[in-house]
Amino acid sequence: MSTLRIKDLYAEVEGKMILKGLNLTVNEGETVALLGRNGHGKSTLLNVIMGHPRYKVVSGSIFLDDLNILEMSPDQRAKAGLFFGMQYPSEVPGVNNSDFLRVALNARLDKPVSTYKFYKMLDAATKELDMPFDLATRSLNEGFSGGEKKRNEILQLILLEPKISMLDEIDSGLDVDAINVVAKAINKEKDKGHGFLVISHYARLFEIVKADRSAVMIDGKIVLEGGPDLISKIDKEGYEFLKIEYGIDIEKEEKEMNATSLGSCGVKEAIK
Repeated sequence: MSTLRIKDLYAEVEGKMILKGLNLTVNEGETVALLGRNGHGKSTLLNVIMGHPRYKVVSGSIFLDDLNILEMSPDQRAKAGLFFGMQYPSEVPGVNNSDFLRVALNARLDKPVSTYKFYKMLDAATKELDMPFDLATRSLNEGFSGGEKKRNEILQLILLEPKISMLDEIDSGLDVDAINVVAKAINKEKDKGHGFLVISHYARLFEIVKADRSAVMIDGKIVLEGGPDLISKIDKEGYEFLKIEYGIDIEKEEKEMNATSLGSCGVKEAIK
């Protein structure tokens, strides 16, 4: 079983420290809900793990099993078994979606997949996600709706079969039916033994993807970990209980950057 281990991680962007001694573990076969107020470093963490050049790791470590992720390029991290489903997938005019998917898949395989087998896999995956097959033949994300872009991210995930997938608000832009389709696909991959680190503003998503653990990030650190009950508590009470019950300061050091809490901006508007 593969494990992603993040230890005492400090990272900055444009000289501003965002991650401040973060520790977190994600195992294959489990779904971890990453919670916290907006602007406290959740998306930054995922970008750092995947190797976005804008983010600089100051100290700490990230290992996928015995592989030092920080010594690897983003493409090497992907080949090793990491996947990042982005909040805002980019449009890439001129790059055929199916060609992109096939190249990405072959990069992970010892022997390239045949054209026939690939399109058979692609057809099955698009049907699983209730996607029109023609989306796979258009330019990558060009002209896609927000929901289509998110389904296309999950399409990549299904084909690539990563060990650990990181999903940044994969449910945003999706209607209730689409969320259920995407959640079903995530659960199917989890049943195969794949691990997930998921950011979302909706408690309902964490219910249907059956989150095993939850971790709360405040001001660039994991301040509390628990089970699904922690998600329910935040859904009902917001983050104030952290200060009342645990003495945890829930404000960022730079208060002018502090945004609305995850609870008030999303979790309390959970999909019914």
